[in-house]
Amino acid sequence: MNQAVSVKVASVPLEIEQRDAADPLRHLQARFHLPQGKVYLAGNSLGPAPVAAFDDIEAAVRKEWAQGLVQSWNDADWFSLVDTLGDRIGALVGAAPGQTVACDSVSINVYKALHAGLSLRPGRTTIVAEAGSFPTDLYVAEGVVAGRPDIKLLLEGVDADDIEELIDERTAVVLVNHVDYKSGELRDMAALTSRIHAAGAIAVWDLCHSAGVIAVELDACDVDLAIGCTYKYLNCGPGAPAFIYAAKRHQATLRQPLSGWWGHAAPFAFEVGYRPDSGARRLLCGTQPILSLRALNTGLAAIEDVAMVDIRAKSLAMSDLFIDLVEQTCRDHGATIVTPRDHAIRGSQVSITFKNGYAVVQALMARGIVGDFRAPDMMRFGFAPAYLSFADVYRAADAFNDVMTSGSWREERFNRRRAVT
Repeated sequence: MNQAVSVKVASVPLEIEQRDAADPLRHLQARFHLPQGKVYLAGNSLGPAPVAAFDDIEAAVRKEWAQGLVQSWNDADWFSLVDTLGDRIGALVGAAPGQTVACDSVSINVYKALHAGLSLRPGRTTIVAEAGSFPTDLYVAEGVVAGRPDIKLLLEGVDADDIEELIDERTAVVLVNHVDYKSGELRDMAALTSRIHAAGAIAVWDLCHSAGVIAVELDACDVDLAIGCTYKYLNCGPGAPAFIYAAKRHQATLRQPLSGWWGHAAPFAFEVGYRPDSGARRLLCGTQPILSLRALNTGLAAIEDVAMVDIRAKSLAMSDLFIDLVEQTCRDHGATIVTPRDHAIRGSQVSITFKNGYAVVQALMARGIVGDFRAPDMMRFGFAPAYLSFADVYRAADAFNDVMTSGSWREERFNRRRAVT
């Protein structure tokens, strides 16, 4: 474990304090547990624990499981959690009820979504994705193609410079990230979905880095399928169940290969032979992890009573402030801010490339500023409006500038790589 560094805490300017005093979302901070003395800028990797989660999870274990036992499938509504939680997630990403279920992992849901998209466009021969996609999306896409010799995978950045160039009459499914996990660049969902539909293809959106912090509009953008995680900006816990969305217009006809009993039209009839549910539950497979699902309750409750447009506005204001404060230091020391300045194409993180970025992130962590690093040289700083203040952003930027200017990142202990980075 890294030793703490004794540093002078930055004095926050009055105008920054005034911005916090006027912040309409400042009351949300009390809903989260954050270790004292830390500025947490890694919510784009793992969100912090909501304070209410401690009692909620204990109740799930001590009352629902320990006391209710098998009756809790009905009495505690365990069996319907996938639907009720799914609808609550759906409300945060612009989806009407009955189109989203909370279940499984992102990887499993990508697999289901790609197969579902292929089933809706039989006879077409390509899946289009991004070479720079989060690796699990590509690994799963490769697995789908390996089992379908009639299907070819085409990648933006390999087979063409722009994804639009790869979309044509052969395209069955386009799998695309709403926000690039490395650069933080935001795609235009409405425009790209329209382009995909113009070619007669199915649009599958990965919302892992936008759900809970950007005003996503799945229904308004006419999206076909979407998947996402709940452990980043939705703050539902490490490895928390993911979600999958299917537009109502597709639900009666799409097929996915993981035909488990929870996706059956009558799961407790115990019929011989699979008959899929007529709605979004056909995207389910087997029994879901109830204790993990229960953690979603407090994560969603912590932000679902505020408008997503307000969360988005504060996110942009915080990342603007951070960029303004660090960009001269970046120029002076050979670091590059790769996240777009333009609000229309910026997610909720600021990513900076620097040859020794790993050491800089470790030096910042020793000062209580928690960001993260992605190989080979990307420093990522996530700005989650629910639990961060403008004073936090100022302190983080001040520490970044000092680490870069002083060269403290050169210390040997900050350059030792750990197994999980």
